[in-house]
Amino acid sequence: MQGNRVNSSKSERAAHADFAQRYSVTNAPVLDQIERRVIGDVWGANGFTTVAQANILAERLSLSPEERLLDLGTGRGWPGLYLARQSGCEIVLTDLPLEGLTIAARRGARERVRSLGAIVSSAARLPFRASSFDAIVHTDVLC
Repeated sequence: MQGNRVNSSKSERAAHADFAQRYSVTNAPVLDQIERRVIGDVWGANGFTTVAQANILAERLSLSPEERLLDLGTGRGWPGLYLARQSGCEIVLTDLPLEGLTIAARRGARERVRSLGAIVSSAARLPFRASSFDAIVHTDVLC
C-alpha cells in the first residue's frame, strides 16, 4: 500500500485519526446481525449503503472485466469490492486510514477480486493521471 499524509489538511488528519480507531475495533456479533439486517450483508461498514443500492450502482455503471474502478473512501471495502466482485472489473482502493484499507485488501484477496492496489490518499490529492479509470464510486463519504 502506498500513500503520503505529509500534505494532509487538519480535517483530513482528524478524519484519519477517527476512522483509524474505528477500523482497529472488530465488530461484535450483534453489530454484524444489525448490519446484515439493515444493509443486507456484513462488511463492517461505517455507512448505510444497502445491497439494493449497490446493485443499482452496478446496473448504472455497467462495469465489465475490461474496466477499472476507483473506490474513493474505501473503508473496509463496501461497496467497491462488492461491485468489482460482481462485475469482474479491476479495482483500486483509496482512503486515508491504512487500517481500513488493510481490511479491505485482505477481503479482496480472500474473495479473489481483481485489485490493482490500495492507496492511502485523500480524494482531494489523488496520485492518478486523468482518464485512469472507467468509473469512480464513493458512498457514505463526507467530503
